[in-house]
Amino acid sequence: MVYAVPLIIFMDDVSGNISKQWNKHHAIYMSNANLPQEMLEKEFFVRFVTSSPHAAPMELMRAMKDSLCDAANSGIVAWDCKDQEEVMLIPYGLFVAGDNPMQAEECSHVGLNCNYFCRTCNVCGTKEYKASHKGYNSIFMTTEDIRHQFEAALKPDATTKVQNAMSSTGIHDSASTSILESLIELGKKLRKREPGSQARSESDVTAALEKEFEEQLRGATLDDAINPLLGMNGISMHLDTPTEILHTILLGVVKYFWGQTVFLLEKAKLLHIFQSRLNSVDRDGMNAPSLNADYICHYKGSLIGKHFKSLAQVMPFLIHDLIPRMVLNGWSVIGELVALVWHTTIPDTEVYLVSLVRTESFKGVID
Repeated sequence: MVYAVPLIIFMDDVSGNISKQWNKHHAIYMSNANLPQEMLEKEFFVRFVTSSPHAAPMELMRAMKDSLCDAANSGIVAWDCKDQEEVMLIPYGLFVAGDNPMQAEECSHVGLNCNYFCRTCNVCGTKEYKASHKGYNSIFMTTEDIRHQFEAALKPDATTKVQNAMSSTGIHDSASTSILESLIELGKKLRKREPGSQARSESDVTAALEKEFEEQLRGATLDDAINPLLGMNGISMHLDTPTEILHTILLGVVKYFWGQTVFLLEKAKLLHIFQSRLNSVDRDGMNAPSLNADYICHYKGSLIGKHFKSLAQVMPFLIHDLIPRMVLNGWSVIGELVALVWHTTIPDTEVYLVSLVRTESFKGVID
């Protein structure tokens, strides 16, 4: 028997130091997506792959990709303890998990500070354009955009041209940044005219830069130097980096909506009533019973994901007569969203989130 084994690949920066408060290093873990969800949540089934405080994230990912591709090409012979026979396993990447900044880097994406501020959707252009229906037309052409940046690096005024290319497309490849920056700096030096010397011709400068480019690649091609995850078999990076729930929803929408609601309660001097109601809530049936009312109301500005997960389920019942109707409608929709997040697949949730923002009950709150 030959079995395909889909793998969930996770990478993020962590710090487990005791002697230092923060010693950043990157780590990669994997999980077998064939396992039931209740098994995936157990620590035993999360397998450590590699970690380093020195290697860049894309260097670690290149080693992971090479190892995974070698295993997929040759197969892994294992023993099936259930059927008592040898089997062959063919592993492949299902999707790449992580927080939003790390996933953006894995997609060679700049992040929020560019016209293409999202790695998965098609929004681009000015703020007004992004809010229109036409703002959802362009698509990422990542590898081709990286090639255009290297072409711009060989031309005069390379710094401005490369920066414009990054901001207009949202593409920034961390794996090849060092080569790109060295070409830009060398171009500045070669084009700078020293007193009493003749300026180099543009053809000579281009030839020197191309030679330097070849030396930097060390006999490899540009495809070998850029993000190793682009073009990886079985994975489309922009589609297979599912939205991270914690920072996008709980520490995003829910956190800031909570802050505004607390502001309204404090302004009306009703926070003590809210605290009393929260303290008396029946927790039976809740899947995240983190409702320490004294702690939540005292440290209302320092709550974490588990608090927001619990609050989103009960807020409409606690504040129905304490805040404006428009804010109450917002909490009702948020509660429905949070419930869907933990009971549906990620693609369905993303579709719901988009439709949610467009509903009238939520539109006024956002405005």
